[in-house]
Amino acid sequence: MLKRTMDVFLAGSLLVMTLPVLILAAIAIKLDSDGPVFFLQTRVGRHFTRFRIWKLRTMRVAHDGTLFTLDADSRVTRSGRWLRSLKVDELPQLWNILRGDMSLVGPRPVVPELIKGFEPDYQRLLDVRPGLTDPATIKYCHEQEHLSRAADQRLFYKTVVIPDKIRLSVGYLEEANLLKDLVILAQTARALLPVRRIPQSAETHLTEEAQ
Repeated sequence: MLKRTMDVFLAGSLLVMTLPVLILAAIAIKLDSDGPVFFLQTRVGRHFTRFRIWKLRTMRVAHDGTLFTLDADSRVTRSGRWLRSLKVDELPQLWNILRGDMSLVGPRPVVPELIKGFEPDYQRLLDVRPGLTDPATIKYCHEQEHLSRAADQRLFYKTVVIPDKIRLSVGYLEEANLLKDLVILAQTARALLPVRRIPQSAETHLTEEAQ
């Protein structure tokens, strides 16, 4: 109950405070390419209930591709690149939090196709509302940098990134409390400030795991 109260209060406050940013982003999106301002995608939430997640559109419409994208992906618009780099495209998910689809902190809502092969793990993770951020989100804040250095990005994502995210998210659930949630929110804000790069040693280690 306290967690839900905190979610509603903070998400509502953040939505009001970031409204000018959302308006500017919406204008940039409309000037940059044809299509809607918002992008809605089906995700799997608590107890495997599906819902539509809200994001600002960062890609051109009517383009097929992989379930994850890189900054160099030709589908990403000019405005989409800075929206992604600053994570501004994620702000509309505050509405998902107010609706009760999500929480501020919790395992990220997953694309249905990515559950295949990890069903037992998601049985635990989807016992709670998915979140806007968690320790896995912080580690992979600039996920495209990890992916861009892998020889086979799809294999790397499936065999290294997803299992590591699951491990971190399960670890969070085992120790979850309101104080820890506040710490994670502070760490998330800090992670978004500098544009961090992967140390060379980490790049080598991650790439080798995917081979």
